Amino acid sequence: MSIGNSPPEDRPSVGQAIQKARIDAQLTVDEVSATTRVRVPIVHAIEQDDFSRCGGDVYARGHVRTLAKAVGLDPDELVAQYDAEHGGRPAPTPAAALFEAERIRPEPSRPNWTAAMVAAIVAVVGFVGFTLFSGGDEQARTPVAQDGPSPDPAGEPDPAKPAEPDPDPSVSESAIAAAPADKVTVKLVAEDGKSWFSAEAHNGRLLEEGVLQDGDSRTFTDDKRIDLVLGNAGAVTLFVNGKEVDKVGEVGQVQRVSYTKGDPEQG
Repeated sequence: MSIGNSPPEDRPSVGQAIQKARIDAQLTVDEVSATTRVRVPIVHAIEQDDFSRCGGDVYARGHVRTLAKAVGLDPDELVAQYDAEHGGRPAPTPAAALFEAERIRPEPSRPNWTAAMVAAIVAVVGFVGFTLFSGGDEQARTPVAQDGPSPDPAGEPDPAKPAEPDPDPSVSESAIAAAPADKVTVKLVAEDGKSWFSAEAHNGRLLEEGVLQDGDSRTFTDDKRIDLVLGNAGAVTLFVNGKEVDKVGEVGQVQRVSYTKGDPEQG
């Protein structure tokens, strides 16, 4: 016999799912807290399915979504499970209230067909009179067609239309092939398992974070520097500015590395 909105026995709870995914990604609570900015006590509480420290359903749903992304889970699916278990989503509007609102809506007024017919007759009479009056001068006012083809406006650029922006160069699988000298280009390839990763630009802007599955790759570029955190460094091969970097770390080892422009082995 289940009590309240407890999850089915064959499915882990929201907190259990987050904790298991974090352990599978070889991340500590401190590392998850540092990347998500969710305080350590709240991460511990959520993994124990205690959402009382979140400050309400709205904040709890936000924390669940953020932690799910950090450990490689589907955030929409986990938030939906939270709603089912804890009633986070507001109740739908009762059908009776909608029926009452529909019933008291005033009926639209019927069109006045008599006035419409009179206006149409006046318009027709006025148009016929104007045509008869101005028909004699129609030939004189007709413009003479110019010789040669008329210019095609389709080929002219529209100055009012803004130019389409170039695609965002921050993440590009082909950037590693060019490896421009005035930028730093880093490519991550998971070859011996999966690894959690985080990539930031030189100004602290988060480029991407998540779990890099075995066989997947990511490429990042920046004008000055790229900072990386690898949760399983031994499973990741790095290419920096077009050159493969020697072994970054061991399997299961968390590594923090930074790369700038030029030869990575000389930096």
